[in-house]
Amino acid sequence: MLERSRPRALESDIFPERGRDGEFISLSDILLFTRSNFLSIVLFALLGVLVAAFFIVTGDKIYTARTQILIEPKIPQLLQQQAAEVNLSLDTSQVETQLAVLRSEKIAMMVIDELNLAQHPGFRELSETTMIKRLQRLAALLVETFDLGGIDFLNALARGVDEDMSIAASAVASADDPAFEIRRRAIDAFGEGLAVNRVGVSYAIDIFFRSRDAALSARVANATAEAFMREQLETRTAAASEGLKWLQDRIDEVRAQMNEAVQIAQEFRARHDYRIGSRLDGAQEGVTGPTLEELEVTADTYRKMYESLLAAFTSSVDQKPYLIADARVITTATRPLGPSHPRKSLMLAFGLTAGLMAGIGLAFSRHLLDRTIRSPRQIRQELGTDCIGELPVVRFRRGGFGRLDEVSRCRHSAFATNLQSARAAIAVADGVQSVRLIGITSALPGDGKSTVAANLAALYAQSGLRTLLIDVDLNHCALTRELLRTSTGTSEAEDDEAGGGILRMEGRLYEFMPATAAKAHNLLSPKRLQEKLKELARYEMVVVDLPSFMSGVSAVEIASLLDGVVIVAEWRSTPLDLLVELTRTLRAVKAPLIGVLMTRVRLPSIRRQRRDSADLPR
Repeated sequence: MLERSRPRALESDIFPERGRDGEFISLSDILLFTRSNFLSIVLFALLGVLVAAFFIVTGDKIYTARTQILIEPKIPQLLQQQAAEVNLSLDTSQVETQLAVLRSEKIAMMVIDELNLAQHPGFRELSETTMIKRLQRLAALLVETFDLGGIDFLNALARGVDEDMSIAASAVASADDPAFEIRRRAIDAFGEGLAVNRVGVSYAIDIFFRSRDAALSARVANATAEAFMREQLETRTAAASEGLKWLQDRIDEVRAQMNEAVQIAQEFRARHDYRIGSRLDGAQEGVTGPTLEELEVTADTYRKMYESLLAAFTSSVDQKPYLIADARVITTATRPLGPSHPRKSLMLAFGLTAGLMAGIGLAFSRHLLDRTIRSPRQIRQELGTDCIGELPVVRFRRGGFGRLDEVSRCRHSAFATNLQSARAAIAVADGVQSVRLIGITSALPGDGKSTVAANLAALYAQSGLRTLLIDVDLNHCALTRELLRTSTGTSEAEDDEAGGGILRMEGRLYEFMPATAAKAHNLLSPKRLQEKLKELARYEMVVVDLPSFMSGVSAVEIASLLDGVVIVAEWRSTPLDLLVELTRTLRAVKAPLIGVLMTRVRLPSIRRQRRDSADLPR
């Protein structure tokens, strides 16, 4: 980590607000993050909405019809007689049993056979539409809506919808058992479209059916409820028929036994022969048989059994026509007015939310991986120095930055105002002595240090100070080339007795030493620069355009001779690690580092800039 010019504890004591900035994320940080990534977040949100719209347009329209039935609870007769005293709880197992019956394949087959759904062209599975089919439908929609029949690619893609349907039909026809295949597909489609739910804890049951045909969904829902009640009647009728058959067989058996017992009793009474017992129950000869009273009791018992069975049979026959189901329809399904799927509002809201989350996630990931300079707080935390200003982007300028005389041409622009604030911060950088010799450097060429140096010199000159601008960036000489190119006339300074090559340019309030003169005097040598600065004592302010850190020419040796050094860094472009290395090098040679000036800032934090300026020592 970077070694700072002052201990962290001492820095936190002097600047308590900086310590808080490092620990908490303020609302301004969130707003700055949102503003800086606003475009990408909005683009992802729009992309999410477009994807949702694509799925809405190319998806199948599904219609849902609902019918409702009520299950009559089976209450035992004893509880019916004591209904006033007994608190009857709901029989959950009874309702669940009815739900299982509604979902069974028996009900499905009854409905399919009744409505002939196996042969219905619109009755098929509601499987999720594949992406290829969606693209084909989109192509067909574009061809139909915008009359794009001349585009071969779209026509071929649109024809794929019909080809897919013909392929599916041929696949069914080529099956080993077409009838079974069609019937099985119809059952699967019925099970996929049917939904049966209990209404709360009541005995009411909702029957939903989904289909691509609105009218068909209502017909199937109603047919399902009717099939359920018909199945109950058929089951009860079959059970009653089985009971009657059993009673008929039992009556015949008991009648035969009764007739035999009566006949034996009559024979016994006619003969007065006690040996008749040999005919009963396999009794052996010579063994005393039953008495007349016993025979009459047996005959009477069979007679009563016969009469009881006959009465039960008669009652069952009388009740059979009045069998009713334990359920009744309380709501009939009607044709739905609109599709239930896709849910346009829900899908659009989901697409918008997903797009926003993706955009914010990508922006946050990029923010974490971004190792460039972005904010004044980052400068304080990572470099241990202050951000003395944020120069905004100047529109309609090449490279998005100001001209060399921007503060003279547009004195009330945001660029000029912010640079004036930076000049004020430089003035109070050292509370002991005034800053007269200022060096401007940067980590990379093209960060705007030459523009800053020229405009800063112009500000000092406008305030009445005799100012000299020196270009010692001998490798690039950008300041020299631009000033000599844009100046209408140049002349030697009148008081340049030493012949140092100082120029006075028309339209400029400051004087200028070009790179050619600086090279001639070898000003990159600390000793030569120190001697030359003594000769320039007549100037009240000297601004030196130093070489950049990565230009190959080190400026750190001569930086220690100046009263202050300002580092110029381009917002969201200059690598932070390179700035760390530059500040560490300047501190190693004991160069008086004033702070960092950010250029081409698209989202300046003016409030934080003013706060930081107020925190500077006076």
